[in-house]
Amino acid sequence: MPAALRWFLNLLPTNPICVRLVQGGSRRLRHLYIRAGYLAVLIVVLLFMLLQGGGSGTTSYRELAAAGAAAFQVVAYLQIGVICVLTPVFMAGALAQESNPKTWDVLLTTPLSAGQMVLGQLFGRLFFVLALLAASLPLFAITQYFGGVPGRSVLLSYVVSACAALIVGATAIALAVNRLAGKRAVFAFYVAVVSYLGVTAALDAFLQAGSPAGPGGVTLMTALNPFLALRALLNPSTYPVPDAVQLQAMGSVARLWFGRPVFMWCMLSGGLSAIMCAVSSITVREIGSRTGTPWYRKVFGLGAKGAESRPAREVWHNPIAWREAAARANTLPKLVARWGFIALGAAFGIGLTIAFHQGRLTPNSFRMALMATVWTELVIITLIAINMSATAISREREDGTLDLLLTTPISQAYYLNGKLRGLISYLAPLLAVPVFTVAIAGLYALLDGFGNAAVTVTTNMGTAGRVDAPIVLPEGAVILPIAALPFIAFCIIIGLQWSLKSKGTIGSVVATVG
Repeated sequence: MPAALRWFLNLLPTNPICVRLVQGGSRRLRHLYIRAGYLAVLIVVLLFMLLQGGGSGTTSYRELAAAGAAAFQVVAYLQIGVICVLTPVFMAGALAQESNPKTWDVLLTTPLSAGQMVLGQLFGRLFFVLALLAASLPLFAITQYFGGVPGRSVLLSYVVSACAALIVGATAIALAVNRLAGKRAVFAFYVAVVSYLGVTAALDAFLQAGSPAGPGGVTLMTALNPFLALRALLNPSTYPVPDAVQLQAMGSVARLWFGRPVFMWCMLSGGLSAIMCAVSSITVREIGSRTGTPWYRKVFGLGAKGAESRPAREVWHNPIAWREAAARANTLPKLVARWGFIALGAAFGIGLTIAFHQGRLTPNSFRMALMATVWTELVIITLIAINMSATAISREREDGTLDLLLTTPISQAYYLNGKLRGLISYLAPLLAVPVFTVAIAGLYALLDGFGNAAVTVTTNMGTAGRVDAPIVLPEGAVILPIAALPFIAFCIIIGLQWSLKSKGTIGSVVATVG
């Protein structure tokens, strides 16, 4: 056998890690249920759309073609959404390996190369996602019988979904290799995926007014979001790309970016995945040999990871509340994520107001951008509250901490009140971000926009007719915390209730969300 062929086979097809993951995962009932549920959802949705679009009585071939095209579009969007949800589930094993730092240390003692370790973990776990895509191909082939769906669109929709799974999987492997994830990082993955998709979709809606293809056309965000790329592929009339004349006036990169968004999405996701795998292959051995305390951990007052000593901490009067609010989040990734969210959210809110003051945003665009920003921030905070509360008690039951607490004089009411207070104290700075964003806009409107006439808009007030009103009501900065804080507390209470009833963290999170 040629040496080059043997090297390629050892890198992927006969990679020991990849073979072990595929053989072991294929026997798990959970994976079987996921595959069956995935196909069942697609079958039901496709059948429902075909029956709904076909109408009653005699149906012409034109109506069948239109029904098939509409059903294909819905199922294609659904497939990408389900893939974005299921990929972190299948990559959970790679993320959980970081919770035991010795896992990678053991792998480093084997004859496997760095590339084999990284690619074996990636494609061994990504195999199940790609198998789901392949299993649904006959469903999409059924739509070909009705016409209205080009075969090219079917294949490209699969490529878009596969690239979305690839970029998510490569990110998970890069986090695991570089020791930046943890056993409970799957939920953080969901938050990151939802946030990214929501932010890029909101920016796309904001930028459509100035699209090179005209209002409602593709934007800079189209090639950065799989749903937007699929929309450009399936809805060329309502979400058009620039015509040939407009593309000729652009540069080579802009011509590809706006003229072929699906191609650019695939190239960007594939290229970033290859870069992350290459960097992970280089750093997988270097990180294992590092000793001492990195400088970035010293900045946050943290010791070396896995060290037997740490700086002393000041405990609150209620130790349960202190542990939930301070000690539980006293790790580098959580500190960076928390304060990064606060800093970026505050800066983005100020930037929106400055952009409106300088005339870069119209009143309607400013309102839409402000609403999308506040909604995205509230959704992220709600997901964090659900995850933290749903695992607050079940996590301690799993690791045995709850058994130790039951031997102390701490009462049940003191324990639960401490949990509630600690979680609210942890989430309060995060909740201040959307409140600050609305307060900045409301204060700007209260001060008459420093002479900006666009701060006042004409609004239809029902029986009062059309009246002049500020673009943002200053009272919103007071109403938002009054409405949001009880809702977050309600989510925390529901999460604590299911965390108390459930035996495991995953079951409590699923029950709370449901």
